[in-house]
Amino acid sequence: MTETCLTVKNMTMSYGHFIIQRDLDFTINRGDIFIIMGGSGCGKSTLLMHLIGLQNPTRGDVFYGEESLWDADASTRKRILKRTGVLFQSGALLSSMTLAENIALPIVEHTKLGAKRIRQIVSYKLALVGLAGFEDYYPSEISGGMQKRAGLARAMALDPEILFFDEPSAGLDPISAKLLDDLILSLRDNLGATVVMVTHELASIFAIGTNSVFLDAETKTMIARGAPKKLLTESTDSKVLRFLTRGETERPEHNTLNISRAGITHE
Repeated sequence: MTETCLTVKNMTMSYGHFIIQRDLDFTINRGDIFIIMGGSGCGKSTLLMHLIGLQNPTRGDVFYGEESLWDADASTRKRILKRTGVLFQSGALLSSMTLAENIALPIVEHTKLGAKRIRQIVSYKLALVGLAGFEDYYPSEISGGMQKRAGLARAMALDPEILFFDEPSAGLDPISAKLLDDLILSLRDNLGATVVMVTHELASIFAIGTNSVFLDAETKTMIARGAPKKLLTESTDSKVLRFLTRGETERPEHNTLNISRAGITHE
C-alpha cells in the first residue's frame, strides 16, 4: 500500500501582491524521487523553500504525513523539519571548516552525542557518498562534484526521512552528474529515503524521477503531474512536451528516444 509522505494542499505562493504560483495540490509518496520542474522563473526553488519551512505560503498548507507544517507551533515545526535534509544548489559548505566539521554541525546542534560517536557518524556519512578519508579536507581543496557529495553527506547527517535537492547537478560535468544521479538512487534504495528534487536536467529527470509536478510561469499554476516518462508519452500540453523534448516537434511514441546528458535525440 502506498504511504503518503508529504502533501501540498491548495497552496498559493507570492511576494507581496505578486503571485508566484497558485492552487498547488499534489502528493509525494514515501520512496518517491519527486521532480519539481518547469521553465525559468516559474517558482521551483520558491516552492522548495515553502516545503522546508523557509518561506510561509500566502494560502494553503504543507503536510508531513498528517501533521500541518504551517499551522504548527515553533517547537512542533522544528521537530517535523528534523525529519528532513537539504542539499542547496551551491552545496552551502562553510569554507572555514573541514568536511568533517561541516557534516558534524547538525549532529552537534540537534543531539547530545559525544565527540567520538560524532566522528564515527561523520566518517560513515562521508563513506556513503564516496568520500572516505576526506574528513580533514577543506571545501576549497576538493572538486565541485565532491563538494556536492559532501553537501549530501551533511544533508544525511541526522538520517532524514526526506531529502530535498535544489538543482543538484548544476555546474557539474556530465560524468559527475551521472555519478550523483546514481548516488541518489542508491540512497533511496538502500536507506529508504524519499527525495524531492528541483531540476531542469532532462537526463536526471528521466533516469531517476518516479513522479513530478510541472509549474508554469505564464498561468502561475501547475499544469501537469505524474511520472516524467508517462508525461513524455501521454501529455497533450504543448508547454510540457516542449520542456521534456527540448523543443522537438515529433511525438516521442513515433521514435526511439536516446536520453543523454546532452539532451534528447531521436533515432
